[in-house]
Amino acid sequence: MTTTNFSFPTPIKFGAGARKLVAAHLLEAGFKRPLIVTDKALAALPVLTEFKSHLAGLDVAVFGGVFGNPTCSQVMDGAAAYKAHKADCIIGFGGGAALDVAKVVGVAATHEGDILEYVWDHPKVRPINNELPYFVALPTTSGTGSEVGRSSVVSENDTHLKRVVFSPKILAKMVFADPELTFGLPAHVTAATGMDALTHNIESYLSPAYHPLCDGIALEGTRIAAAALLTAVKEPNNLQARSDMMMASMMGAIAFQKDLGAVHSCAHALGAVCDLHHGLANALMIDTVMAWNYETVPEKFDELAHVCKVPGGGKAFVGWLQQLKTSVGITGRLGAHGVKPEHIPRLVEIATADICHQTNPRPCKAADFEALFKAAI
Repeated sequence: MTTTNFSFPTPIKFGAGARKLVAAHLLEAGFKRPLIVTDKALAALPVLTEFKSHLAGLDVAVFGGVFGNPTCSQVMDGAAAYKAHKADCIIGFGGGAALDVAKVVGVAATHEGDILEYVWDHPKVRPINNELPYFVALPTTSGTGSEVGRSSVVSENDTHLKRVVFSPKILAKMVFADPELTFGLPAHVTAATGMDALTHNIESYLSPAYHPLCDGIALEGTRIAAAALLTAVKEPNNLQARSDMMMASMMGAIAFQKDLGAVHSCAHALGAVCDLHHGLANALMIDTVMAWNYETVPEKFDELAHVCKVPGGGKAFVGWLQQLKTSVGITGRLGAHGVKPEHIPRLVEIATADICHQTNPRPCKAADFEALFKAAI
């Protein structure tokens, strides 16, 4: 039997008000000059001002230059801001984009070269050898679970292809998961990020990789998200629903140590070619891909249907996903969201090259992706 390594190392402070514990934690650890890395929208909102009010005793600077599907240049700009502030630690504050950038700002600030030289598949990938700045993370959405992940996804500046820096060294030293930070999310963002969390859990469970620990987490994360997502969308200040979605989001990110599947390969292509929000792209593809996957692992679909309380077993699960999307306000096919038939060749090219589908339960070739995109458009 093959020896497998398992690791769940991230310390997490979870619950309403957790954001108020950051200052004491950093001061106790000996840090006084944090750089907050966040996105342009959050930087201008009261939620960041309110968070900063709990950082008494710290000399705080803010880098609010993250936007869209974040690019490598944003990371390098963040590193410049870190040096300019003479910062001694980093606070990642935001959704998946901001946290992905925050995780590698410290790499760029303490290592030579461009951050692209540290992506895992670079032909001459540079090692992360130097000590990294102390990093804590506060998620403000419940989708990517980037706060507990050991990878950072950033796009090339010109091609917008997503590249991955992967290292346990970029894990947050502490996560402050405060569901109150998600109260102000618009319904469409709650829906899209929630579908991202659900997709992570589902695809992780369906992956054929051996990781029973992640299987258990993925199934429970699926159950929690399935029960809470609609309430979180309809009742944005429902603390229980927001807490459940934040937990499901982290569970999905922990589970996808086991890797993901073809939905994510499609979503990465849609982000690169059509600049679609990642969670929305997952939502638009998940039922099409799951219908295609069903025959390969019907027993796993039966289990997913069971935890989601879907009557009719695994065959009914795909229909349930379609109904869930509609109920949270995600409607229309790819074409309604700006994807055109002429985009398909490039979408197929990028999806086929993407690593995620290598752990899809059903092997995918270019012709399969072409069929999937055509079915979803």
